[in-house]
Amino acid sequence: MRIVFLGTGGSWPSPERNVSAIAVKRGSEVILFDCGEGTQRQLMKSTVSFMQISKIFITHFHGDHFLGLPGLVQSMSLNDRKTKLEIFGPEGTIELVQIIMALGYYTPSYPVVIHDLKPEDILEFDDYKVKVAEASHNVPTLMYALEENPRPGKFDKPKALELGIPEGKFFSQLQQGKTVEHDGKTFTPDMVLGPPRPGRKIVYTGDTKPCPAIVELAKECDVLIHDSTTALDLQEKSNSYGHSSSAQAAKAAKEAGTVKLFLTHISPRYDETEQLLADAIAIFENSEVPVDFTEYEVKYKNGEI
Repeated sequence: MRIVFLGTGGSWPSPERNVSAIAVKRGSEVILFDCGEGTQRQLMKSTVSFMQISKIFITHFHGDHFLGLPGLVQSMSLNDRKTKLEIFGPEGTIELVQIIMALGYYTPSYPVVIHDLKPEDILEFDDYKVKVAEASHNVPTLMYALEENPRPGKFDKPKALELGIPEGKFFSQLQQGKTVEHDGKTFTPDMVLGPPRPGRKIVYTGDTKPCPAIVELAKECDVLIHDSTTALDLQEKSNSYGHSSSAQAAKAAKEAGTVKLFLTHISPRYDETEQLLADAIAIFENSEVPVDFTEYEVKYKNGEI
């Protein structure tokens, strides 16, 4: 699982940062969270193929979070896409994307399936789920947690050999959770596998001021990507616009038991981000201010990639 930060700024693009867009790559699938203006060009400059995007999750309808959709959707068609694209967002997403699809002389070459979501929705996919929660912004805004399904426990090879299970296909089948039979005996996975191991979990807040729902959604997550529009000295002003300071993001990360915190949606007022980072590290040491095109490989909590 690899996170690619395509846009780390807030409100409008600056010379240093484009507006909000974060790609999560899992195998051959790319999941995009927010799609601000210029996202498709950011994708062209990144290591991520925009044609591999299967799902787009929009947090809310401020322009710096969705205005990249029209160009991206049309570019996929111009590149002869055939596979389905799903777009998710708060109530009104179906209507909004239908308007986008009607812009100009344009007919998509592929199915576009649109979904309105509600807080507390849980979307189940093949080997992961996306949980939805309500942020505290000045317009209806959703937060998302991408959570992988638990993995099988570690395979105990000495125990398997002790039980008389021969190496080869039986080992593989047991690791896949299948029951096997050999020499008139039945062997079940629980006989040779340890307890299930948790998958990885990424939480993206979108735009929000502090609220209890963040800590609840981000509990024990591997990565928290949190609105950090300003430094601590402008915290009150940030909150009045429905945003957080980097210190407040760090406080949420600490309370949630997060492993890694990324500070995003940086105000264009900041050419340098040392103070934002210092404010966060004072509370939660494993904090980072990514720049556009920063990549982060999400490891399992035991250190595996």
